[in-house]
Amino acid sequence: MKISTLMSYAHGFVGATEEIVEMEKAGLDVVWVPEAYSFDGVSAMGYIAAKTEKVTIASGILNIYSRTPSLMAMTAAGIDSLSEGRCMLGLGASGPQVIEGFHGIAYDAPMTRIREVVDICRKIWKRQEKLDHQGKKYQIPLPKDQGTGLGKALKIINHPYRDEIPIALATLGEKSVEMTAEIADAWLPAFFMAEGANQVWGDALARGNAKRDPGRPPLDVYAGGSVAIGDGLEGYRDMARPGIALYVGGMGAKEKNFYNQVFRKYGYEEEAEKIQDLYLEGRKSEAEAAIPSSYLEATSLVGPDAFVTERLQAFKENGVTSLNVSFLGTTSKERIENCDKLSNLIAKAL
Repeated sequence: MKISTLMSYAHGFVGATEEIVEMEKAGLDVVWVPEAYSFDGVSAMGYIAAKTEKVTIASGILNIYSRTPSLMAMTAAGIDSLSEGRCMLGLGASGPQVIEGFHGIAYDAPMTRIREVVDICRKIWKRQEKLDHQGKKYQIPLPKDQGTGLGKALKIINHPYRDEIPIALATLGEKSVEMTAEIADAWLPAFFMAEGANQVWGDALARGNAKRDPGRPPLDVYAGGSVAIGDGLEGYRDMARPGIALYVGGMGAKEKNFYNQVFRKYGYEEEAEKIQDLYLEGRKSEAEAAIPSSYLEATSLVGPDAFVTERLQAFKENGVTSLNVSFLGTTSKERIENCDKLSNLIAKAL
């Protein structure tokens, strides 16, 4: 079971990369590089590639609206060449607040766009023929009756380091998760709770896997939670409350919050309603306090060795193939030590 983590904004990209370098030595396998509406993620991916030796460098995530599909393929191919085959292209739809509010692009047909972007990227990397894609959202080359009419089909100039770069999709909805299981190499679900995952996503994953190309390896599922391994650390689970309250309570409009919907499907319907109402009223501390302790326990790797081992087994039994975790600690040394402890526990238990 691989270990991955999301690169933190807190120390700046240079400081965060220094920590990733040490975590690589402690057993880290994959680093997800965020973008959101901060600095671009690709610059940091290139910097990490120059500073590390083995870790997979994954975009976590790049939205499918602000770059053309061809540029997305070129970008991943560039990072993959620079890192000698260590890139993973993480894609997602983001949300209308960011896409329309920050990028000024209409948020439309996210699933159609993701499917076409994946198809275009794979065509470009294979370099078997000049790019020709006539889809619902992307027409490449642009048809003669649009633009100048001078566009022509082209191949990427350089031969990519690999003719297929792994693609991870960050999806939540039933239809989008089905598509992920059909076409993606990896899945990055948010708010994954092992014991409730099957009731939330089981049918969608089954339908997608039934349509999956049998020549493609099984879907790699990344999930986990916060990590702090040792006795008397249970209180650290509360550190997740602000982030959960933000997403369950305040991410998106009240009637269209994907994270809130997932929380409800886990059986926390009353709690989800309360968290959202409190958060939208500006009572953020009360919203955080309303998050059930049972959820925090089930979605963390915080506690003694025996507890963490039990949770690792639960994740594995419920379809998780790779961990996506955040290492807790007030210092870089503590976070790196928790990475090392987790790596050792995995070696012993799984």
